[in-house]
Amino acid sequence: MAIALDFIAPFEPGIFDFLAARAIPGVEEADSSSYARTVLLTHGHGWFRVNWKAGALWLEQDVEDPADAAELRGHVRHLLNLGHNPQMADKALSAHPLLAARVEALPGIRLPGCVNPAEIMIRAMVGQQITVAAARTALAQLVALSTPSRLPHGSMTHFFPAPAEIAARGRDILRGPQRRIESIVAVAAMLAEGSLRIGKGDSYESLAEKLLPLVGIGPWTVGYVAMRVLGNSDIFLPGDAAVRNGYGLLRGDTLTQARSIKAPELSRMAEPLKPWRSYATLHLWRIAGEK
Repeated sequence: MAIALDFIAPFEPGIFDFLAARAIPGVEEADSSSYARTVLLTHGHGWFRVNWKAGALWLEQDVEDPADAAELRGHVRHLLNLGHNPQMADKALSAHPLLAARVEALPGIRLPGCVNPAEIMIRAMVGQQITVAAARTALAQLVALSTPSRLPHGSMTHFFPAPAEIAARGRDILRGPQRRIESIVAVAAMLAEGSLRIGKGDSYESLAEKLLPLVGIGPWTVGYVAMRVLGNSDIFLPGDAAVRNGYGLLRGDTLTQARSIKAPELSRMAEPLKPWRSYATLHLWRIAGEK
């Protein structure tokens, strides 16, 4: 039986497109109005699907142990940013002359969260400096290392590989520069052994302190992880190509002109949008993806 999820209106369902573009075959299924996946919970295996229908969000779930039901719903709420009050963010972003029309057209845009911090750490590292499609392909190959679910639903038969599984056999699967592969495997090993821990209790500053000294991790990765793991509302990524292109296109540049925009100019543009710059980032990503 599906249950309704509460949220503060409005809800902009473009978050489903974001998740669909990154959905890993074997683990996730998604389209423009739904998202589903396997999930490993405290007492056993689980699965959920969220559907957006007629202005409401409906959750179906399956858990081995009923004690995990509340934990699963908590993951879903964090993933879809359901504790967010979009009216406050939209009001702040609407004050920017270039963003006002976008916010009016897409009120209630949501910041994608996660169901597992270690998973997002690995996904962010795999996705650095490559396209979303290329990252999805690489991550799909890693599923060969992962544990089968005891609650398979449709094509969703496995979990995202655990850090220990990637640390043990990731070199056999990952492709690309050797230094990059070694960085991903090393971070996976640290996550598996507990020498690196990240979670909702972190701040941006504590994440940066933990992650920036590690080989293969730069400011973009820290910012992306802060957005998705912490739900940090004030992350802006001036070095991100899609942010740059989205801003240029928003102000009427050609794509060639947009590519010449420098990070300091982007940072100055976003400064008045504090503390909601993550939502500005989402709007700019969306614009870049529309072209």
